[in-house]
Amino acid sequence: MAKEIITQIRIQATPLKIWSVFTEFAQYPHWNPFIKALDGNVRVGKKIRVHIQPPDSGSMVFKPKVLVYEENKKLSWIGRLLLPGIFDGEHAFELIDNGDGTTTFVQSEIFKGLLVPLFQKTLDNNTRRGFEQMNLKLKEMCENESKSA
Repeated sequence: MAKEIITQIRIQATPLKIWSVFTEFAQYPHWNPFIKALDGNVRVGKKIRVHIQPPDSGSMVFKPKVLVYEENKKLSWIGRLLLPGIFDGEHAFELIDNGDGTTTFVQSEIFKGLLVPLFQKTLDNNTRRGFEQMNLKLKEMCENESKSA
């Protein structure tokens, strides 16, 4: 069983600007409503520590493996619950340059595994809302910084 969540938002800023805010992981506790902390060496093949808290849900800490780190373009990782195939989540953040001074920020995750059907409602509601809240806050951070610069 697989479940995919895709959210996106148009931000009035360049990919370079958004990337600089997005990858300032030490600042997440101060602004990010969904990913409360992200620690470790964020490089391909490395494991990082991620603390998430979807709206109206308990928090969770997991240690995904970084799959893609393409500066100003994409970051993705895969996290697993216990063993592969039980509950796997491949999370991605993409920045698409619209060529007009704006960027589309896409946050997505593909969930696979035996337990996915048990979490369908939580994924549809809480996780999606967490993505959307983070996207909005990132937009606000980038656009406000651009105005004050």
